[in-house]
Amino acid sequence: MKKSILLLFALLLSVVSHAQTATEAKKTKKAATEKTAKAKEKVTKAKAEAAEEKAATAKEKSKSAKEKTTAAKEKATKAKAEAAEVKAEKSSAAKEKATATKEKATTAKEKATKAKAEVAEAKAEKANAIKEKATAKKEKTDTAKEKATAAKEKMTKSKADAVASKSETVKEKATTTKAKATKTVKETNEKAPKVADKVTGEYNGKKVYTGPRGGKYYINANGNKTYIQD
Repeated sequence: MKKSILLLFALLLSVVSHAQTATEAKKTKKAATEKTAKAKEKVTKAKAEAAEEKAATAKEKSKSAKEKTTAAKEKATKAKAEAAEVKAEKSSAAKEKATATKEKATTAKEKATKAKAEVAEAKAEKANAIKEKATAKKEKTDTAKEKATAAKEKMTKSKADAVASKSETVKEKATTTKAKATKTVKETNEKAPKVADKVTGEYNGKKVYTGPRGGKYYINANGNKTYIQD
């Protein structure tokens, strides 16, 4: 009896122990399930947060990249505009410099041309002055030579005229003598014409005229015609 009670008690303890164990196991399993669920929820939440954070990071990166791209584009545009402006300024400066150089060259050329023209003009004036001086000297020499030649010719002519005059006088005297011996004169009452006839000779120192009909005469002291007949 005692043994049966002990056995029963042992069985009861075993049942209680088993029940407790089952309960504990159930609790443990529930706790584990809850822990697993919590862990899963925590993982899911962590994943969601990580995904959200990743998405936010990606969005931020995309925004940053877009901002960087925009900034780079703006920077490139600004750099391009600045480069174009610098290029335009350089081109304008180069153009202005080229224009200034061209104007300077043109001015220098005009100055050189003017100086050359002035030198040529001065040279021409000097040459003309020398030529004029030489011409004046030559004219003076020629004039002096002409005067000397004229004086010489005058002297020669005077001598020749004197000889010729003397010869003519001798000849006239001889002619007059001969004429007195060979010619006869006839005095008339005809007055000398208003328009003198052509002088064709000389008789006794008087001019002999030839009338329109061929008659030869001279004007006597009375102013009348005296005809000369051979």
